Amino acid sequence: MTKPLKTRSGRWPLRQAAATLHAGGVIAYPTEAVYGLGCDPLNLDAVLRLLSIKRRDPAKGLILVADNIQRLLPFISISAAQRKTLMQGWPGPNTWLVPVQDWVPKWLTGQHDTLAVRVSAHPLVAALCCEAGMPIVSTSANLTGHPPARNALQVRKGLGEQIDYLLSGPTGGQRRPTPIRDLKSGRLIRAD
Repeated sequence: MTKPLKTRSGRWPLRQAAATLHAGGVIAYPTEAVYGLGCDPLNLDAVLRLLSIKRRDPAKGLILVADNIQRLLPFISISAAQRKTLMQGWPGPNTWLVPVQDWVPKWLTGQHDTLAVRVSAHPLVAALCCEAGMPIVSTSANLTGHPPARNALQVRKGLGEQIDYLLSGPTGGQRRPTPIRDLKSGRLIRAD
């Protein structure tokens, strides 16, 4: 399990971000390369609001990020060999398209029969998922077609009052968003 992390201003920002997620809010937070928008993946109203803020086509599906694979297992359907493949790059900046359990809602998968998932090594992302006790939606904090926000100021300028909470902190230093690979084929869908 992830150890609790303290931000520069203590644990309060993590608690507030987690409380906002549980209340159905949309938050922004730093990830490996850019700031992300997140919400409770099982709260339809929160997901629809996030998609509206971003102006993202629901058919594209979303990424779930977590602090450990245990939080993702209820959503995904993988073999022991596939789990081993995932764990070779996790925690880390690797997103995989994996088969889903039958119950996983279309608002997460979009038009696909897979779900994009990542176990993050970013300490703030991991601490946030640990504090919230769940995986969270992770999509870049920007309007579709615009450059992603790389710092808290860019989030404020680009999304302003549309989000409910901004968890400030440094990104993980990656220059590009995480690569996405298909677990079944191994095919690279998005390069890093």
